[in-house]
Amino acid sequence: MAAIFIDLKVDAAVAADAEIARKLTEVCPVSIFAQKDDGSLEIIESNLDECVLCDLCLEAAPKGKLEIVKLYE
Repeated sequence: MAAIFIDLKVDAAVAADAEIARKLTEVCPVSIFAQKDDGSLEIIESNLDECVLCDLCLEAAPKGKLEIVKLYE
């Protein structure tokens, strides 16, 4: 099921970085992020619409490497 309210754009290098993936997984209050067995980032698509726009993920990721895209006006 596709998200209705937001989408995330994550730089490929950031998604592959286990340390950043761990930080994102820890800071998200609605469990949008997880880590795959190889340590890389996984986005839990079914949780995207739970986003509360707290910006904690934006603070945890390198500047400009993660974007929250609002799919509504």
